[in-house]
Amino acid sequence: MKKTLIFGLLFVSTMAFCQTQISDYKPGVTPEGAVYFLPKTAIRVAVKVEKTTFTPGEFCKYAERYLRLGNVQRKASVTHRVIDCNIMPYGEADKEKAFAVKFNAKSSASNIRLTDDGRLVALNTEPTAEPQFAVFTPAPKPQPENPRDLMSEEILSAGSTAKMAELTAREIYDIRESKNALNRGEADFMPKDGEQLRIMLDNLNRQDRILSSTFSGTSTKDTAEVVFTLCPDKEIERQVLFRLSNQLGVVDADDLSGTPYYINVKDLKTVPEESADEGKKKKEKEDGIYVNVPSKVAVTIFQGNTEIASAEFQAGQFGHTELLSGELFNKRYTTRLKLSPTTGGVEKLDAEMPK
Repeated sequence: MKKTLIFGLLFVSTMAFCQTQISDYKPGVTPEGAVYFLPKTAIRVAVKVEKTTFTPGEFCKYAERYLRLGNVQRKASVTHRVIDCNIMPYGEADKEKAFAVKFNAKSSASNIRLTDDGRLVALNTEPTAEPQFAVFTPAPKPQPENPRDLMSEEILSAGSTAKMAELTAREIYDIRESKNALNRGEADFMPKDGEQLRIMLDNLNRQDRILSSTFSGTSTKDTAEVVFTLCPDKEIERQVLFRLSNQLGVVDADDLSGTPYYINVKDLKTVPEESADEGKKKKEKEDGIYVNVPSKVAVTIFQGNTEIASAEFQAGQFGHTELLSGELFNKRYTTRLKLSPTTGGVEKLDAEMPK
């Protein structure tokens, strides 16, 4: 939610000033006026991890004998893997870029929009909406089917597991013979149309799959999203973002049981650096509104030598701060300023002469 401050009513005592004044905000000092922050750009990394749980079949040790299935796994296991990674920027208040503004009757800067954490986003106009992150919702899991629901009374009443496995294998072969007969058009009771044929084949395939799982085992998959956030003040090279354990999933960056996933943040230096003399002159001239001139950064997530995800975007803490002249906010003009809530850079600036 945005906060609107109408300074024409709130700061009547400042009308004696001849022009808009800007000064660095000092903690504990609250001059009459509004204190605003410029943003710095934080990074949100959303990692989707797929968990696969394998459960061996009831008759797994008979899979080779009755179904000719080799190398069937006989032990339960859990594995994890990264299936997706998304990088997005968002804005946070930069407490090192805080300014206090005072207004007077000659200033058109009368309507300022701030975010809840105090970032300046607009002046005399509507702000840009901040990016919204969708909440990940896993797909609903189907209820597992019990193979015993498809077993005949003869199978269930067998005196040993070996006998049950033998009879189940015979049932599977009978199902497969029925499928072949339908596909060849040689079944005793052929369907009347293609839709009936499809339904019958789907039902036989389902029975085959469920009963065969008593030999081959079953695998279930679950997907979860883990979100990491960071707000770098300088370039980053091969910093461990998280680790992934095959059995435990995502673990802390300092947990050596997992394989490390790294992050790089590189300043592409798309704007010239500010010299010391320019910074000094900026301090001496304090009439106007401060904005960021953000530089573009490249963010890369990788494991080993394999790149998992990458993105390029502007970041407010890279680049430099610029001062918009107070002349832009003279009462002779109606000046509208819109800043990016993520970077603090100017998105739109226009001024109209009054009619």
